[in-house]
Amino acid sequence: MINETKHRSILESIAHRVMLERGLLPDFSPEVLAEVDKIQEPALAGDAPAHDLRTLPWCSIDNDDSMDLDQLTVAETIQDGTIRILVAVANVDALVKVGSAIDDHAHTNTTSVYTAAEKFPMLPDKLSTDLTSLNQDQDRLVVVVDMVVAADGTVTGSDVYEAIIRSHAKLAYNSVAAWLEQTGPMPQAVAAVPGLAENLSLQDKAAQLLKGQRHVLGALSLQTIEAKPLFEGDKITGLEVQEKNRATELIEDFMIAANGVTVRFLTSHKFPSIRRVVHVPKRWDRIVEMAAEHGSKLPAAPDSKALEEFLTSAKAADPVAFPDLSLTIIKLLGPGEYDAELPGANAEGHFGLAVRDYTHSTAPNRRYPDLITQRLAKAAIAKKPVPYSIDELTALAKHCTNQEDAANKVER
Repeated sequence: MINETKHRSILESIAHRVMLERGLLPDFSPEVLAEVDKIQEPALAGDAPAHDLRTLPWCSIDNDDSMDLDQLTVAETIQDGTIRILVAVANVDALVKVGSAIDDHAHTNTTSVYTAAEKFPMLPDKLSTDLTSLNQDQDRLVVVVDMVVAADGTVTGSDVYEAIIRSHAKLAYNSVAAWLEQTGPMPQAVAAVPGLAENLSLQDKAAQLLKGQRHVLGALSLQTIEAKPLFEGDKITGLEVQEKNRATELIEDFMIAANGVTVRFLTSHKFPSIRRVVHVPKRWDRIVEMAAEHGSKLPAAPDSKALEEFLTSAKAADPVAFPDLSLTIIKLLGPGEYDAELPGANAEGHFGLAVRDYTHSTAPNRRYPDLITQRLAKAAIAKKPVPYSIDELTALAKHCTNQEDAANKVER
């Protein structure tokens, strides 16, 4: 009989076993821990980058309990209605070097794994929640994705460069969303930083512009509901439902834009890249059938814009049932994967986002493809040779796809 007061312990035991069964490492080796012990401070340099952006009102927006903070955001109005968005991504490569035991572990798992009872981080907590995390009131080295967004939501200018920054506020999705949606008060952490409220409102405006342009192009508006268990000590006491809100969408819109800018930056420097690809769906006929069951007609050939129009009408007709429909569509679209690509090649792109150029670059504490992309970007910035051969990138892309699939199975 299951001990009703030992839920967490039982789930942790199961998670460890399944991690091993799926070829993932649940624990850090003594070699990794020894390397971590030798790292006593964040990478701040004698060779600090030319861009010192510490005075800007940077903030992080993440889950209430997130400690591994990969990115910060800030915005400013330029002219003619354009908005400049800066996304600062933790410079994890400054401390995690190729060939180190730490990097070998990250390469093996390729991702942090989040189970009901336990998180298995890709990098040790001393790094991912401290020395390479963009924590409040701490100077940190970053890679900045700098974008100019026009009034129609198109990105009209961009750059990628290294900088030093300082976070001025650690914010949580739910409280920021309630404030933006005018259903809750301004978070105290926002009020405490001069100019941050106005800056977040500007960020929200820019995110809405980006989202609008993506959906004009046919990006899919899918909505799923996730639940995570709540514990008191070792016992599950309830479930917390997690849904998208205005703040999660703000960050999502910025990250999607930053990922596109990053891969185009690499291409402009004639660097290869690891692309995030969602293929044209093989089961489009089933999606067409589902649309017909809801009274909508889709074309015979896959068309993301037509599918987005169907999803918009279905959500308006029955918002309660829409998450279930979204989940079914997601399964029919099939999983994403990583592909290595030479500059100038004809990229297949990401069907769900309706973009040709896409990578993962904004979460190097949590995903290995993002760390690879960061190393490529830093080499391009510094005008150094490409740090990976195309054969190495091809093998890494396949490995990251396989390990992501394994991690997803553990999390289920």
